[in-house]
Amino acid sequence: MDRTVSPDHSLTLASASEIRRRMLAEAGIAHVVRPVRIDEGAIRASLVEDGAGPRDVADALAEFKARRAAGGGLTLGCDQILALKSEIFAKPETRDEAKDHLLRLSGQTHHLYSAAVLYEDLEPVWRHVGVVRMTMHSLTAEEIDAYLDRAWPDVASSVGSYQAERLGARLFARMDGEWFSVLGLPLLELCSFLRLRGWRFT
Repeated sequence: MDRTVSPDHSLTLASASEIRRRMLAEAGIAHVVRPVRIDEGAIRASLVEDGAGPRDVADALAEFKARRAAGGGLTLGCDQILALKSEIFAKPETRDEAKDHLLRLSGQTHHLYSAAVLYEDLEPVWRHVGVVRMTMHSLTAEEIDAYLDRAWPDVASSVGSYQAERLGARLFARMDGEWFSVLGLPLLELCSFLRLRGWRFT
């Protein structure tokens, strides 16, 4: 079977993330958006209970989303996991929880795992997990409160309770890894795969 992508094909993004949509658009990857609903918390808990590490959890959740939205053409599922040592952080549900996350991340190095899985029709054809080391400054409770005064509730949609591309940049001493993976999508690797497949960028 000829697996070359049709040059005028549009990709389906199985995510409601505005930043992922913007990254695809700015890279010239034509796409449509088809968000899917899955019980991420239950799936994540089940995977962890079975012994899956953060990388595998991110990859599995990205595949769940791609498979749920797949049906024709190319479908992209994405997920991002934050892990401090072996502990996986979920998105904060309250400001108090966001503050607790930031207090625990303060002065520590954690990892972001940004997974992407691409389905063609009903089978996976590509996957990648980008990993970034994130080292946070030592923060006082007062600094965190001042940050959340401006950043909450926007950061409720972010693992770790920060948005490094916005006000969260000031929280970090160092980031080691690809910037696009910090934002939630290993874009360079995706573009490289699409080029190999004959994709025509807009």
